[in-house]
Amino acid sequence: MNQRQSEYKPLLFTTTMRNPERLKDFLAVLAEYDGKILTNQLIDKVAKTLIQKGLYQPMKITSGIKDKWKNEIELSKNETAKVFSDNPQSHKEAGFEKGWASRFDTWFKIAKELGFVWYWPNEEIKFSESGKMLLDKEKPENELMVFANAFAKYQRHNPFRRVLNKNVPLILLIQTIKLLNNDPEYKGAGISRLEIPLLLCWKNDDAKSLYQEIKKLRKKYGYSPSNEVILELCYRLLNETKRDDNSILGDYPDDFIRKMRLTGLLSLRGGGRFIDINTKETATVDYILKKYVSYKNFKTEKEFFEYIGKVDHNLITTLSVFKAPTKTTKAELEKWVNHYAWESIKSELLNLAQKKSSSDDILKIIEQPLRLEFLTSLAILKKLPNVIVKPNFVSDDEGLPTSFASGGSPDIECLEDKDTVLIEVTLLTGTQQHIRESFSIHRHLEEYVKRGTKSYSVFISPKSFIDTERYFDFIKKDGLEVRISNIDNFVTSLEAKTTLNEATL
Repeated sequence: MNQRQSEYKPLLFTTTMRNPERLKDFLAVLAEYDGKILTNQLIDKVAKTLIQKGLYQPMKITSGIKDKWKNEIELSKNETAKVFSDNPQSHKEAGFEKGWASRFDTWFKIAKELGFVWYWPNEEIKFSESGKMLLDKEKPENELMVFANAFAKYQRHNPFRRVLNKNVPLILLIQTIKLLNNDPEYKGAGISRLEIPLLLCWKNDDAKSLYQEIKKLRKKYGYSPSNEVILELCYRLLNETKRDDNSILGDYPDDFIRKMRLTGLLSLRGGGRFIDINTKETATVDYILKKYVSYKNFKTEKEFFEYIGKVDHNLITTLSVFKAPTKTTKAELEKWVNHYAWESIKSELLNLAQKKSSSDDILKIIEQPLRLEFLTSLAILKKLPNVIVKPNFVSDDEGLPTSFASGGSPDIECLEDKDTVLIEVTLLTGTQQHIRESFSIHRHLEEYVKRGTKSYSVFISPKSFIDTERYFDFIKKDGLEVRISNIDNFVTSLEAKTTLNEATL
């Protein structure tokens, strides 16, 4: 069979792993087999575990199975085996046998391309240094460091992809933004979201030519070129190869912005219409431009994997999340409290509770677990302005979250009268809610109480799991109070009550 010829393509990282939480959940399952030989038998084990946990949900299932997955309850061994046997895969990926082996490659290929885990049939599964960092549950801030490391090195023209485009997207983006911001004709807001499709289709690493193309575009159409104008320019770059128009204009740019935001190096400006360099991370931006503006071409997937998977500790130490994260200031938080009406904040919180997506240009770029922390902070301050709200997420220079707090901190600290209220939030609702949240919430509260701080915790989720409730009831004997609220009730209480203490009783 003839191998398909390389061509110019718009950049899309993946359609199967759109958010880092899902990627980490999948990798945590595979990590159990780190150092093992990848056989079809092992692939079947991984597939069954993913099905059991509801991380992969085939179509042919009973209503009972569907309900368990909906409530994040793990399947029994027999239920898992039946779902597995009832859903044979017809999928085929190059180098892998048709069926579950190819499905396995579809799940994990983005993780391999970003340097987190190496695998190949009948070879040893090997998690890289960056892959192990990503899965360190005690250090959620590692996520930002790992993605900054990966995307500083990620090349379009790498051995995993058969494309002719040749650039490092993050570097091309940063260089183009710098050229636009240094142009006296513009106000230094960065690159428009509507201009991102050009970057995704750009053939080479010539940022100056891309900047000039954008300059011509702005001169003729301002900041609002029509979809037809953008598509015409993109297809010229793609040598007229037809793609899905909506993907080029919407899905691809959204995916790209999300991925680049994972580095912590970029901010959203103008209500989400522009992407700019995060001034809190200028040291990292300068380091990347100095170290990675010139790059080596790799011939084999294994060579590229070893390059991208190795952690550049000098890069890591330039990031504010490594040094001393600058917490979101009161002024930054109040800016967004004023930006969003209460009904918008309420609607977005209820959307998260129901696992619905956001259509807001800013919020949809923030990963959902971080979005919940952000919106909860806004909701409390919006309705209870006398409460001092201190979120612990790491934010950009606009006050928008880029990374979780370190594992030793509660999500949000609130000061009301003489009480320190620790707000802890999650989107988990089943078994994993208790496993991942209960013990860390206990630990955070215990540390505050030991210091003599008058404190209680509030745990907010779409729906509390029975084991979580039992655990928090159990630790009352130690004088530790954790109040439980679902998102819907919390929102309603904020509307009806005048203090945080009343709203969380």
